[in-house]
Amino acid sequence: MPTFTYVARTRDGQKKSGTLTAENRQAVVRSLQSQGLITDNVQERGKAAGPKRGTKVKAAEILVFTRQLSTIVNAGLPLLQGLDILAEQTEDPRFSRVLAEIGQDVEGGESFSDALKKHPRIFGDLYVSMVRAGEASGNLDNVLLQLADYLESMEELKRRIRAAMTYPVVAFAMILLIAAGLIIWVVPQFAEIFSSFDAELPAPTKLLIFISDILRSWKMLLVIAGAVAAVMGLRMYGRTEAGRYNIDKNMLKLPVFGKMLRKVAISRFARTLSTLTRSGVPILGALEIVERTAGNEVFARVVRKAGDAVRGGETLADPLARSGEFPSMVTRMIGVGEKTGALEQMLGKISDFYDSEVKAAVDALTSLIEPILILMMGIVVGGIVIALFMPILQLSSLVQG
Repeated sequence: MPTFTYVARTRDGQKKSGTLTAENRQAVVRSLQSQGLITDNVQERGKAAGPKRGTKVKAAEILVFTRQLSTIVNAGLPLLQGLDILAEQTEDPRFSRVLAEIGQDVEGGESFSDALKKHPRIFGDLYVSMVRAGEASGNLDNVLLQLADYLESMEELKRRIRAAMTYPVVAFAMILLIAAGLIIWVVPQFAEIFSSFDAELPAPTKLLIFISDILRSWKMLLVIAGAVAAVMGLRMYGRTEAGRYNIDKNMLKLPVFGKMLRKVAISRFARTLSTLTRSGVPILGALEIVERTAGNEVFARVVRKAGDAVRGGETLADPLARSGEFPSMVTRMIGVGEKTGALEQMLGKISDFYDSEVKAAVDALTSLIEPILILMMGIVVGGIVIALFMPILQLSSLVQG
């Protein structure tokens, strides 16, 4: 019989790994479940581990699939039949193939969560863990419904952030294009006129002509190369653990944007942890998933330390309060929720509150950015025009004198 390596978790979230000899993978899973272990990964020795494919699907497709599957399961149809129906009717051919493969795996004896885990770029840790908890509790339809609500709230949060970021980025790009157009095509024509003046040009005009000469010469290639190198270097630095932490930490300190990003991180933390614990995922396992899906390395480290503290016997509220990253209102509400046994409800209220805070912050940011960008455009274009006409005004005053 083949030998399998496995990684599993106890009910309180402690990881265990080892090897088992069994007829097939399903026999290993059953053996681990009989020992009270939750299976994370089972792999036959000698076979390559890891995900099957790198297929990626739009979040909207996953949301619709989750909500429809919840309805199908709740209506009493078998899971396998539901997967077949959704595989046929989905519009994305890649997602259709993935659902067909998941259906084949389930038909072959694998659990639904194990079949989903083979496609990590589509179904992440949070999705798989919630489905596994739903399977264990026999409450898969309600868990899928909670999961659909969670995905919908996260998509709404992303839409708000994109709405806040898109307008200033596009407007700032337009300002740069207008300024570059004036400097590259208009300034040289004035420079030819100024060259006939037998007078010293003002400093702003000299600077403008100098910038125009750089933009129209080979030196511009050096500027572009330097900018590209800086961006690539920053991206490489951001891929390191220290780099991600430092960048995220500085992002949280930005004026206006920093407060909004902090509220987004707190809302994501509360919503994710509430959804996981409500679905039956143990608190330590839930904290591990929250850490991986935090979206901000600063908060990920705080959650990691909180998980270690909870494993050591502390409450969740205490390490979060010590971190200084969470407002006292949040930590106190979590503390009350732990004492009263209503942690999930408290986390849900925190998330709802910060969702509304993010919406208000996005609206305020949009209304604030518009006049700032108009002012910036006026300063840039007006500065160029003034610098161009200063020599002409200076010359006319000399002629009149």
